[in-house]
Amino acid sequence: MLFNTLVYAEFFGVVFVVSWLLARQRKLRLLFLLAASYFFYAKWDWRFVPLIWGSSTADWLLGNAIARAKSERSRRLWLATTVVLNLGVLGFFKYFDFGVESASALLATLGFHPPALALHVALPIGISFFTFESMSYVIDVYRGDIEPHPNYGEYLAFVAFFPHLVAGPIVRPRDLLPQLAGTPRFDPQQGSEALFLIAVGLVKKVAIGDYLALNLVDRTFDAPLHHSALECYAAALGYAVQIYCDFSGYTDIAIGSALLLGVRFPRNFNAPYKARDLADFWRRWHISLSTWLRDYLYVSLGGNRRGTARTYLNLMLTMLLGGLWHGASWTFVVWGGLHGLGLVVTRALRGEGTEATRRRLPAVVGVFLTFHFVTAAWILFRADTFALARVYFGRFLTLTTYHPNLTPELLGVLGLGLASHFVPERWYEAARSRFVLLPAPAQGVALFAAALVVRELASADAVPFVYFQF
Repeated sequence: MLFNTLVYAEFFGVVFVVSWLLARQRKLRLLFLLAASYFFYAKWDWRFVPLIWGSSTADWLLGNAIARAKSERSRRLWLATTVVLNLGVLGFFKYFDFGVESASALLATLGFHPPALALHVALPIGISFFTFESMSYVIDVYRGDIEPHPNYGEYLAFVAFFPHLVAGPIVRPRDLLPQLAGTPRFDPQQGSEALFLIAVGLVKKVAIGDYLALNLVDRTFDAPLHHSALECYAAALGYAVQIYCDFSGYTDIAIGSALLLGVRFPRNFNAPYKARDLADFWRRWHISLSTWLRDYLYVSLGGNRRGTARTYLNLMLTMLLGGLWHGASWTFVVWGGLHGLGLVVTRALRGEGTEATRRRLPAVVGVFLTFHFVTAAWILFRADTFALARVYFGRFLTLTTYHPNLTPELLGVLGLGLASHFVPERWYEAARSRFVLLPAPAQGVALFAAALVVRELASADAVPFVYFQF
């Protein structure tokens, strides 16, 4: 059930009305939201609903077991159980075939040819997101950051809450559980903000991201040899804009949907292509994932507490695993490794001085270099194989400039996507504030105009969100 379809609009309309009719019946409302969330997930494949229920149930029980444990050894045993259980399920569905294929390829180079063992199991949508969310709850209980949640139904709703279920943001238990446990209150201004976010998200996704994907990015990556160096460069920029508009657009719709139900999610993007270096980029891009990796992986590995060399190693391991989290492919691992190496270099260049002394390059140069490093790494992220990535990078060396595929309309959308990203944030905040203060008829006119833009630039079929595959 894609956010950019009428099916979702109809589903959400029913959920919105019924959930607010049950606002004073907190338990009934919670059960309704849980049932609606499982229905939302079942629309993709009902066979995996027991998986998300079972994973949630196990972690809720393990969190309680840690709280009741009498010794540190028992607490560590229960913590190890949740890590093994969650990563085991994630590894089986997402990485089993990848591991078998990689091992078979390695053995083949050594002269061995084992029988094929690939299971070709379907990947449950959103498994990476809800696994990380549920596992973080048990880790937080173990660390003493939160108390074990007493209400089983509220915990199930926390994991399955449909706006963030399949592609994030990865919401922390301490942020969402208290909101689900409380009694919601409808705020008209909050509702207006939600509608603004949904409209902006749809424009980002459909009018910019999908348009660039279908008319530039997909065509160029499918056949880079048929395109000039200039067109390949434009397509690389196009993919950087596409993946940002696609994922941040999804996040905007998710935050807006939750807000209409009285729940506020944390921010997940903060103009990442304005970053002056890679460390700044990862503070701005997919914030819920980058902070999760920092708090639950990087810190657990030792962070920066064990010397410079160990800090660099921890950065590399964190980003390599972060790359692998995105997909069962060595291209994702190398993509993560490039970002890990970039973070190591960034940290080394910054040194131990004050922030003023760390700025060795003018801001505009830092933004330019960071954006192009990220864009170059996106090529590996987008390419299905190293061979395709090698061909794609090779096209740049031809220095050819013919560009029959770069139509004025296409360049206009690409330019709009880039320009809108770099406008001052105060402009966006002012637009949102003014929309919220508009009378309802004026808001309706603005939303209708946004709908017309989306309709004119939309493809015949709804395009899935990029991050659904993770």
